Amino acid sequence: MDLQPGGLLIWLVVGLIAGWAAGQFMKGSGFGLIGDIVVGIIGAFIGGTLFGFLMPGATVGLLGSIVVAFIGAVVLIVLLRALSGHRRFSWR
Repeated sequence: MDLQPGGLLIWLVVGLIAGWAAGQFMKGSGFGLIGDIVVGIIGAFIGGTLFGFLMPGATVGLLGSIVVAFIGAVVLIVLLRALSGHRRFSWR
């Protein structure tokens, strides 16, 4: 899957939105501005990789990039909680 928003500023916005939304969805309060951006951008890579296996060659626009990054960020948070021994895996 090819994430198409392009440009550093857009990637930061996608990361911020996806990271914040994933933090809220996973019963948290987010990770702060920088943390949300980092979680969202790493989530975008994870989500892009996962969706790349499911739909090779597919492209998504800005909204699709946010959705893919959000899903990847949720996966990242679940993995981080599992590795840290955090007991709260539930979401809203």
